[in-house]
Amino acid sequence: MSVVSPRVVSLLASGTEILCALGAEAQLVGRSHECDFPPSIQNLPVLTRPVIDTTLSSSSINEAVVQRAANALSLYSLDNELLRSLKPDVVITQMQCDVCAVSERDVVDALRQNGIDARIVSLLPNSLDDIWRDIRNVAAALNLGEQGEVVVNGLLARMESISVRARARVARPRVACIEWIDPLMAAGNWIPELVELAGGNNLLGASGKHSPWLSWEDLHAADPDILIVFPCGFALERTLLEYRSLRINPLWQSLRAVKDECVFLCDGNQYFNRSGPRVVESVAILTEILHPEPIAKYQGTAWVRAPR
Repeated sequence: MSVVSPRVVSLLASGTEILCALGAEAQLVGRSHECDFPPSIQNLPVLTRPVIDTTLSSSSINEAVVQRAANALSLYSLDNELLRSLKPDVVITQMQCDVCAVSERDVVDALRQNGIDARIVSLLPNSLDDIWRDIRNVAAALNLGEQGEVVVNGLLARMESISVRARARVARPRVACIEWIDPLMAAGNWIPELVELAGGNNLLGASGKHSPWLSWEDLHAADPDILIVFPCGFALERTLLEYRSLRINPLWQSLRAVKDECVFLCDGNQYFNRSGPRVVESVAILTEILHPEPIAKYQGTAWVRAPR
């Protein structure tokens, strides 16, 4: 008797990347508006869209998010008619951040309202170990447990190979990672671990904990050797535009990293803020920034030195 593969809808970019890394791309029948990697999935039906204008400035986006949260309103809309027509057996979502993607609560409500009996796999990536667990959970939901172990072990081996070289460096620069520009937010969750693996000393944000808001006075007091900026959901081009708002603050020019021209801008959307297989690439990017080599694979596409 043949086994029918479950039909999967992924409402999270990292969930889609995990699914594809498991070799199950053919089972994906629908995606979120943020799912864009690998490129081969971009022709799939899109079930979600943001309800706020994401072209606004960082401060305006934050104001819109706060206002909707205060009124218990979702930041995303879900196409119920399309969801019904796709008839998923498995839906991948998340319960880590209501701002970053459709929440588990919204998915539960949508499935109930549309009479869909689907298994929900909710990712909760607060640390690197959580990311490996999430990969295993997605694999288990698709009856691909063994392949899940293969994928996790492969990612761990690649990360260790990068990290061994980085940790061998004598210098461990003091690093501050910025996840939102206006207002300031330091990077938490798995990012502090990535910095340490890349041979840096992380100053702001704690491993396994949500990204904290940051005052300019706190940033000035930390005075990092290196500043790395990757706003959540922003590609490199967008980060370059938003970077202007950092430079107008009176405390900016007094920072050691700014004076030493050690400020770097990264593609947070594709790398750092995605809790999937490409966290390995994120470590490689950090390593290129913290310990420069003659050849930098990701420079110019995933990161640049900030303009003066």
